[in-house]
Amino acid sequence: MTTTIAIIDDHQLFREGVKRILDFESSFKVVAEGDDGPDALSIVDTYHPDVVIMDINMPTMNGVEATSQLLERYPDSRVIILSIHDDENYVTHALKTGALGYLLKEMDADALIEAVKVVAAGGSYLHPKVTHNLVRDYRRLATDEAAGGENILNLEIRRPLHLLTRRECEVLQLLADGKSNRGIGETLFISEKTVKNHVSNILQKMNVNDRTQAVVYAIKNGWVEVR
Repeated sequence: MTTTIAIIDDHQLFREGVKRILDFESSFKVVAEGDDGPDALSIVDTYHPDVVIMDINMPTMNGVEATSQLLERYPDSRVIILSIHDDENYVTHALKTGALGYLLKEMDADALIEAVKVVAAGGSYLHPKVTHNLVRDYRRLATDEAAGGENILNLEIRRPLHLLTRRECEVLQLLADGKSNRGIGETLFISEKTVKNHVSNILQKMNVNDRTQAVVYAIKNGWVEVR
């Protein structure tokens, strides 16, 4: 099946670069492009794309406001926010608005393609650096709230060998470290295709929809180090 995509970004050069990357994927079709929030609303009215890739900083109406209005009209819309900000407040605000993805503009082509595939399938996708920052913030929060009790960060790490293979445990730890598929492959000296297979197996065995859910679940259960 073909995944139809709309790209909304006020920088034409960047927008063209994103389109060029997506055009390499035979199952993707970019059906429309726009410069700002009102364009996004008009494009979705006309084309009903499967995925909308939306810049967060745009004139007239920013990406978060546009996402909010878009989801009021079309609750099933799937939006990926593009941003230069990796701050937790930006990420949280975008996700609370209803975006299913959050990518930093420093992303590589593989991350963009993977994000579109995950979000088109109904999952959520965060840029690996954003995931790492959220893990860092979780560590700070857990430390602050541990007064008078056992700090979860001091618990012995118990690898889930009852559920995952040793290699899958290594991949899960690197996901928690904020590594991309390419970064995991370089660390473990395996191909990106092998990494993708491991991640798919991890999600299936943990019964979660995406890598962010897997990391959060693993932290809560003491399966990975928070570092």
